[in-house]
Amino acid sequence: MITEAEIQKALQDVKDPELGYNIVALGLIYESSSDENGNIKILYTLTSPACPEGATIEKNIRDRIRLINGVKDVKTELTFSPAWSADKMSPELRTEFGLMGI
Repeated sequence: MITEAEIQKALQDVKDPELGYNIVALGLIYESSSDENGNIKILYTLTSPACPEGATIEKNIRDRIRLINGVKDVKTELTFSPAWSADKMSPELRTEFGLMGI
């Protein structure tokens, strides 16, 4: 079975084209799971419902996950509940953006 760690590691290769940071560090991945048949599901969000790169990010998620050995199918689901906010970013990225303590 494909592990959560494998999925998260793969998703770290997907960057938000506008911001240039990976979508895991940005906190855009809300949930990921796999089953014993190699089916992967990714629940994700965007920084804004009006994000012009939404389709690109979704395609890149699918393309990158498909590279994991044993993956049979990838399903993505976009949600805005809860809405993304900077507090979902990794502590390292929040520090880089000067947002710690805010």
